[in-house]
Amino acid sequence: MLFGTEILKYRDEILKDLADLIAVPSVRGEALPGKPFGEEPARALAMVLYKAQKMGLAVKNVDNYAGHAEYGSGNEAAAVAAHVDVVPAGEGWDSDPFTLTRKGNLYFGRGTADDKGAAVVALYCLKALKDAGVKGNRRLRVIFGSGEETGMEDLHYYFQKEEMPVMGFTPDSDYGICNREKGILRLNLLSKEKQPSVIKELEAGVVYNAVPDHARTVLSCSGQSADALKEAAKTAQGEFTFKSVPDGLQIVSKGKAAHAMQPQSGFNAAAALIRLLSSVFSPEELGAFCSFLDQSIGFCYDGSGIGVQQSDEQSGPLTLNLGILRLENGQAKAGIDIRYPVTSDGGPIFSEISRRAEEAGLSAELLEDGKPLYLPGDSKLISILQDSYACVTGKPAELYATGGGTYARAMKGNAVAFGPFFPDEPDRRLHNTNESIDIDRFMIHAQICLEAMYRMLTA
Repeated sequence: MLFGTEILKYRDEILKDLADLIAVPSVRGEALPGKPFGEEPARALAMVLYKAQKMGLAVKNVDNYAGHAEYGSGNEAAAVAAHVDVVPAGEGWDSDPFTLTRKGNLYFGRGTADDKGAAVVALYCLKALKDAGVKGNRRLRVIFGSGEETGMEDLHYYFQKEEMPVMGFTPDSDYGICNREKGILRLNLLSKEKQPSVIKELEAGVVYNAVPDHARTVLSCSGQSADALKEAAKTAQGEFTFKSVPDGLQIVSKGKAAHAMQPQSGFNAAAALIRLLSSVFSPEELGAFCSFLDQSIGFCYDGSGIGVQQSDEQSGPLTLNLGILRLENGQAKAGIDIRYPVTSDGGPIFSEISRRAEEAGLSAELLEDGKPLYLPGDSKLISILQDSYACVTGKPAELYATGGGTYARAMKGNAVAFGPFFPDEPDRRLHNTNESIDIDRFMIHAQICLEAMYRMLTA
């Protein structure tokens, strides 16, 4: 029996509730009392839990870090984990990023693909199971996080208060089944003291896990240097605009955003701007910090410039992303996101970067070392998910590795990433402009999701 098709009757309701959730610009903001990720992520979490409560599901909000909706009874729980926070919208959208906008088969909006669409579908899967009166062998939860995009502190906190599921998945990646997730290393490179530089201020990026599509600097330089920069920009990698401002010369660098797990698919506006400046100014004029970034990171997305290039057969090569850059009043910070192979260790990688930074007169600050995830292919969960996928699509679900970091790793080896997108789908522009879902393809995902949840509940 295929239970997954039951979700199709809820298509219109799914789209309506998705529109409501997209309208909440749930980008992390300043922490407030009782709202660790700011006002809007808390509002999105409250909204989805309210919708669950109206469906007659048991709900719980765990201090606005995360919450869950639950169906069924039993001593143990299975879970689907999704998130309702989003990365900033960025520039260049063809429609309002916080209005669900239909164009043919596509629905556009920040969070449609990552991860509000999947969150709403998972909620309606619980409703479908409840409406059908399905009896299971355990409880089934949909966990909604509100801080996934900025470090996944949300689920780490949630699981300090709530039980760990015996099995689960997160629909926040691709099909088939991601049973290998690279380690995630996040760090800051910092200037130790104020350094003389032609740069008065420089800013790029807002999160570690995205390639910055915009960078801006203000320089204190001569007219001759300004002319040299404009001439160099004609043949440099990137797109630049120049403007005289009261404080000096402003340069804006335009790039292309991408997820940090695939930095090579974007174009780093910060790296391009530093490279342009390095082509005109000497290291003494530019300052040790930007000189180090240009020589040791630049456009080297594989870590080779800073001595940490590596790869393994199970998960592929290390990737490195310069996600955040701030320089002002002689103080500097660069935020780095590294995805390292599943057979590697983040400790030696950070040690090598720290050593090189110290040699250049800088310091390195470790923010996070999320250990890799590797779930064997013969596990019960893998079997359930493979059977669910095959029942809906008629095709096998292959096992694969990713550089992405998902909620699966927060569930201590009991979960994997599973869906919602298919290998033959075009780029859904995650973390970029014009993020979208193809509704027909997404409803195939919805059937797979319901079938997998049904089997986790009843297995």
